[in-house]
Amino acid sequence: MKKHLRLNEYKVLLYRISLAYIFYFIARVLFYLFNAELLKVNSISDFLSLSYYGLAFDTTAILYVNVLFIVFSILPFIRNTAPGYQKGLFYLYFITNLAAYATNFIDFIYYKFTYARTTVVALNVIEHETNKSTLFLSFLVDYWYVLILFVLFSALWIILYRKVRVQLAHPPKKLHYFGFSTVGFLLVTILIIGGVRGGDFKKSTRPINLLDASRHVKNIVHSDIVLNTPFAIIRTLFSNSFIKTKYSGVTDQLILEKVQPIKQYHNNPKTKPNVVVFIIESYGREYIGAFNKKSNIPNFKSHAPFIDSLAQHSLIFTNAYGNGRQSIHGMSSVLAGIPSFKDAFTSSPYPKQKIESLVSTLKSEGYKTSFFHGAANGSMGFLGFGNILGIEKYYGRTEFNDDSQFDGFWGIWDEPFLQFMKKTLDKEKAPFFASVFTVSSHEPYIIPEKYKNTFREGGVPIHKCAEYTDFALKQFFKEAKKAPWFSNTIFVMVADHGNQVFYDEYNKPINRFAVPILIYKPNSNYIGVDEDLAQQIDIYPTILDMIGYEKPFRSWGRSLLDKKTTQPFVINSTGTIYQFSRGNYICTFDGKNAIGFFDKNDKALKNNLIKLRNAEMNELELRCKAFIQDYMERVVDKKLTSEK
Repeated sequence: MKKHLRLNEYKVLLYRISLAYIFYFIARVLFYLFNAELLKVNSISDFLSLSYYGLAFDTTAILYVNVLFIVFSILPFIRNTAPGYQKGLFYLYFITNLAAYATNFIDFIYYKFTYARTTVVALNVIEHETNKSTLFLSFLVDYWYVLILFVLFSALWIILYRKVRVQLAHPPKKLHYFGFSTVGFLLVTILIIGGVRGGDFKKSTRPINLLDASRHVKNIVHSDIVLNTPFAIIRTLFSNSFIKTKYSGVTDQLILEKVQPIKQYHNNPKTKPNVVVFIIESYGREYIGAFNKKSNIPNFKSHAPFIDSLAQHSLIFTNAYGNGRQSIHGMSSVLAGIPSFKDAFTSSPYPKQKIESLVSTLKSEGYKTSFFHGAANGSMGFLGFGNILGIEKYYGRTEFNDDSQFDGFWGIWDEPFLQFMKKTLDKEKAPFFASVFTVSSHEPYIIPEKYKNTFREGGVPIHKCAEYTDFALKQFFKEAKKAPWFSNTIFVMVADHGNQVFYDEYNKPINRFAVPILIYKPNSNYIGVDEDLAQQIDIYPTILDMIGYEKPFRSWGRSLLDKKTTQPFVINSTGTIYQFSRGNYICTFDGKNAIGFFDKNDKALKNNLIKLRNAEMNELELRCKAFIQDYMERVVDKKLTSEK
């Protein structure tokens, strides 16, 4: 028996780990093919270059997933080559690897909704859902071809694994066996440590994270090609992105001047109109004609005839954006003026604190407050966050109490639920504040059977859902006009985020956050089109400005009606990169430094002007830093009020 008895085992181990790299590359190719319109790469060589940079992230994920398999493959148990032991390794290998590998396949589809690799935060989206199994089965049925691809490549992986086997051996010289095994174990351990750090053995450096994927790309969205989903999940599993940061040159005084976190307006007389806010699920700005008159999109078709008609009597903001990527980001942005960046504020360790919001300020003025959501009570964490904000009445699927109107997946169809909301408000004492989060314009893109010949699928499946929700809103307003409270009510419409994209204009990275903002008050002067930058967090201060709220209040947004105090701006995040727009430029920021400056009209972020930095760009980066520093400090230190 040779001294280096275990070389065969190590060679086979290397082969088995190499298979993981091959199949991760295949998953990267498929991920791109499924999302090519969003991730446009100029050439095969560019894609291969991105794949090369992705090797570091693949290495980290593969080693994390396979650490037990590797350890049990090289520990000197003497019986390692026995068929029974190898069978155990086989199951360990594929249970862990295929579970991780499957997450890549989920992102073939899910990426279209989030524009980011899935992280552990995705679990927060479904944490409060009561129909997880139904949603999961629906996903498998609707995207059966992805399941088949997963099964086929998993089978191929298993076949290739079985092609190379460990030779059965019995070590006659145990001293040599254990000596070689000890040296081998130490070497492999060192390689694993370096591998999970991204190939860097320097003590002074940190393990790679999601931000590092943007280091080698010219187009920010290509960082999602460099990444893989298992890495994104693993790296965020125990992370807390809400960390206080002190930037050089950013002082408390500078924050007061540049960020103006405490607002106070004296533009309007004090009044007490009712306020109703519609947060419309997945209703991107792309679907509404009134918001696209200057978009120069050839053959544009609107899917919201009612909203188009309402817009003629409203104040609309055609350059508005969301402050998050998911529904759970939308509620905090709109009602509390708290954006979400890498992770949702509502899923962080910090939402359970006193929060000054649209709810608390209106309650202090004598308003009754309510929230409507047709899904299962507690879905999306809305009930819990509503309680934190102090919303007095929550109306969900339970209160609706008629599951014959349940869509089978998310909640009550929009039309009957909005009618339920109208009838409930009829009983409410004025002044009242009510917000509703609709559900029907959402995957799996279904509408009530009775409307299947009324609202037909357009360029993408969500178009028929957008038309149905628009119809549901029309029916709400038709009935609400008959109510005595209608004429003295401010209505606001905004989307939580966009969804399926049909026109290339909305595939551009900045426009993926594009949402409509509409303010309607019957028989008022709030009519027209405002093309200034606007965002979800502006809704809260805008309403307070409209009703003449006199006291100071905490708000990172600005009143959309105030043209004197704060210059328009927008901030949001891809999950790894901040995007800050103001004035003539868009700044992309990695959390430490600006990594790009783009002309305000370069929504595709193609032409990076960072080498031509000027004073306005420097000011933009400083304001971005000041915003983030104040945001993190106030969230972490639990100072989300105007109190000193």
